[in-house]
Amino acid sequence: MMTQGEMEAAVCEGISRFEQEYMGRGPKEVRCFLIDDLLLVRLQGVLTAAEQHLVQTMAPERGRDLLKDVRTQLIEIARPTLESLIETITGAKTISLHHDISTIHGEEVIMFALGSVPVVRPSLNKTR
Repeated sequence: MMTQGEMEAAVCEGISRFEQEYMGRGPKEVRCFLIDDLLLVRLQGVLTAAEQHLVQTMAPERGRDLLKDVRTQLIEIARPTLESLIETITGAKTISLHHDISTIHGEEVIMFALGSVPVVRPSLNKTR
C-alpha cells in the first residue's frame, strides 16, 4: 500500500511515460493531486515543435481549435490505456476522464473521476 504522495508520484511517472511513448514528447513538468475520488494531473511544456508552429502560423482560433481537436481525439483513443494505468496505481476504476490543453501556455490537464476513494497508507510526514 502506498502513501498519497507515493501514489501521486507513481501517477506522474506513468503519465509522463505515456506522453513520451504515445504523444512522442514528454512534458517538462507533471504534478498530480489526489483529492478524495478525484485525480487531477497537470502537465506543463507538452506542445511539440510542430504543434507550436501550427498555433503560431495559423489564425489564432483555427490553430487552437485544430490542436485541441487532435489532442482530444488522441486522448479518447488512448482512454483504455490511461484508465488501466490509473486503476493499476490507485486500485480504483475511472468513472470519467476530462481533458483540456492550453495552446498559449503549453499546459495540459487530465482529470479522472474515480469510482471510489483510493486506499492510502498514512504518511509519517504530513505536509499537506
